[in-house]
Amino acid sequence: MNLYDDTVLVLKGYEGQEELRQAYLDHLAAHPDGLWKACQAGHVTASAVVVDPERGRVLLTLHRKLRMWLQMGGHCEPGDATLAAAALREATEESGIPGLTLLPGGPVRLDRHALPAPCHWHFDVQYVAVAPPGAAHAVSDESLDVRWFAYDEVGEVADESVVRLLDAARARL
Repeated sequence: MNLYDDTVLVLKGYEGQEELRQAYLDHLAAHPDGLWKACQAGHVTASAVVVDPERGRVLLTLHRKLRMWLQMGGHCEPGDATLAAAALREATEESGIPGLTLLPGGPVRLDRHALPAPCHWHFDVQYVAVAPPGAAHAVSDESLDVRWFAYDEVGEVADESVVRLLDAARARL
């Protein structure tokens, strides 16, 4: 199986957000390159919100280009065997935390957001990554800062898409 086929299977198996899920599938059907950054009509991205459930906190990155507090995530790469692997790779790279594990059950949310040209849409498939006890994070080249926030602080620093993702993550925990 390749990344494209895995992504279609993940989306077909995802329950919830039916209209948005179908928009993702329609995009991939219309754009065989819809997984890759080069697809200017938009492309699938994979992200993961990193949580420390024992301490009731979430790790967010202050994105260098967007200057917003966001979950870890980004573009699929040719070496990614699955969408979940892409989300875990991005979360590990951007958090600097080895040993992250994705919660079972697949993605917890979908979030499509518009971007400036040349890319028009990100079709983000969102997972939850659990940090191991005592995890130490690091700031990557893609971030201005990486910081832990208590669950109830997220609404003060991040936009509604991150709040919805954290709510979905907490429901899955």
